[in-house]
Amino acid sequence: MEADPWVLISVLFSSFPMEEPLALALHRVAMDLYQRGDSVGVIDQGLAHGQVKNARKEAAIGTITGPVFEAELETERGRGQVQFILTRQGLSLLAEQAAAPRPPQFRN
Repeated sequence: MEADPWVLISVLFSSFPMEEPLALALHRVAMDLYQRGDSVGVIDQGLAHGQVKNARKEAAIGTITGPVFEAELETERGRGQVQFILTRQGLSLLAEQAAAPRPPQFRN
């Protein structure tokens, strides 16, 4: 996926600076939870380890809306928390990509 991570998630709160690799990892875990309807997932990204929880509620910040997730992480800077939204724009983009016809794959 080549989408900008800040289109995919919107951070509501973070107790430490967010970097792109961590944002993408949080997105992957949250998308999996969202699609399966699960409550808790594990994240293991570089120096950040912990769990992501599906808060099972929606939030809006201006025109950005979507389901809310919370992460409790151990990082190189200590324990931290992140609350974020999977954006409706990002969910729509991923649905469009999944529905798009794929070119045939040929073996050599």
